[in-house]
Amino acid sequence: MSTSWDSDDEYMKFIQRMNPPIVVIDNEASQNATVVKVDSANKYGILLEVVQVLTDLNLIIKKAYISSDGKWFMDVFNVTDRDGKKLRDAITINGIGDYIRKSLGADSCFVPTRRRSVDVALSTDHTSIELTGTDRPGLLSEVSAVLNDLKCNVVNAEVWTHNTRAAAVMHVTDELTGSAITDPERLSKIKELLCNVLMGSNKVRGAKMAVSGEITHTERRLHQMMLADRDYERSDEDTSDVNVRPSVTVANCYDKDYSVVIVKCKDRPKLLFDIVCTLTDMKYVVFHGNVNAESPEAYQEFFIRHVDGSPVNSEAERQRVIQCLEAAIERRISEGLKLELCTGDRVGLLTDVTRIFRENSLTVTRAEVSTRGGKAINTFYVRDAAGNPVDAKIIHSIRQAIGQTILQVKGYSEHPTSSPPQESPIRFLFAGLFKSRSLCNFASVLSSS
Repeated sequence: MSTSWDSDDEYMKFIQRMNPPIVVIDNEASQNATVVKVDSANKYGILLEVVQVLTDLNLIIKKAYISSDGKWFMDVFNVTDRDGKKLRDAITINGIGDYIRKSLGADSCFVPTRRRSVDVALSTDHTSIELTGTDRPGLLSEVSAVLNDLKCNVVNAEVWTHNTRAAAVMHVTDELTGSAITDPERLSKIKELLCNVLMGSNKVRGAKMAVSGEITHTERRLHQMMLADRDYERSDEDTSDVNVRPSVTVANCYDKDYSVVIVKCKDRPKLLFDIVCTLTDMKYVVFHGNVNAESPEAYQEFFIRHVDGSPVNSEAERQRVIQCLEAAIERRISEGLKLELCTGDRVGLLTDVTRIFRENSLTVTRAEVSTRGGKAINTFYVRDAAGNPVDAKIIHSIRQAIGQTILQVKGYSEHPTSSPPQESPIRFLFAGLFKSRSLCNFASVLSSS
């Protein structure tokens, strides 16, 4: 069976204009959740687009029923707010419907563009720098130091690490003008120096660089970049416990010519987005699906085919799907101590903070850097350089080193040291902090600061 998603693009736009998306939001159908029903003309990537909208609006998907056989897409999502409650605000409810309809309109673009693993993209107000390389202690500190030396101000950043690899999307501006950096020679210098930092001692999987004007969703790009960087490949020396990995199975349903993907793992925010994003980037289409995340363990079942219409047709392909989905789930699982910092924004803040982390033998496993209203609001997940939980003495040293800013210690890894610091949030006075914008965690940072 063959499916062509690109040859009749104009025809599909015509169908979409004649049959605009229908979004119905029902607060009566479920006792514990708000039900979002979406009916639309079908197109490759549409499921990811809807899930991305719901995720970006900080909604938690508790259940989902997916059906997109043929030319029509019909999905039902049971969603709650971050506190697990139904949506009650009329403005929010109406906004969700409008946002989904706009995202699925005839002139929208569903398929995220794949770009090379290290990239510099220009927008009207900032330059977007995409980085991938070998993870190591102090990498974020080195990258931010290079940018600071080149008079680049980091206004937004998100950093992921997984399986010895690191990826980052950073928005920077010129330190003096506050605008995007457009000078070709300066961009070339930035790329050259950052490439040297990212390459490290790994000459085989070093970063490549390119310039592009296309802008994409940050978390979609991070998934794409790490997938392209093959972070799903495990070395023969990998000693990680297979029993703690997500349960992913792939089998063929021969009578229907589908492959069935079943994922079982601990539930968390954005889990469905991460899985659907990876399936889409791997060029698979979800025709039917069932998602249940009402208990601590999430269950997700998808009936898929490749975009060429074929199911998974070899053992090597089956293993690759399993490995890539495991990696997609693990990338966002942040091990280590969670630090939230909030202070007045200033140039060089990220450089100073990450330098102090490095000097105190901490490595950043994940970071979200944002700026809003003159405030820098940031989240770091840190471990010691050997990958172990952070000792309370190190936190005390950081307090002494940084100076007058608020630091909140928000969490510990699932395997803390025998003598962890106090579990309740601790506030310290520190000196400046750093920059960025994070749609996903901004609300939670504000509520706890």
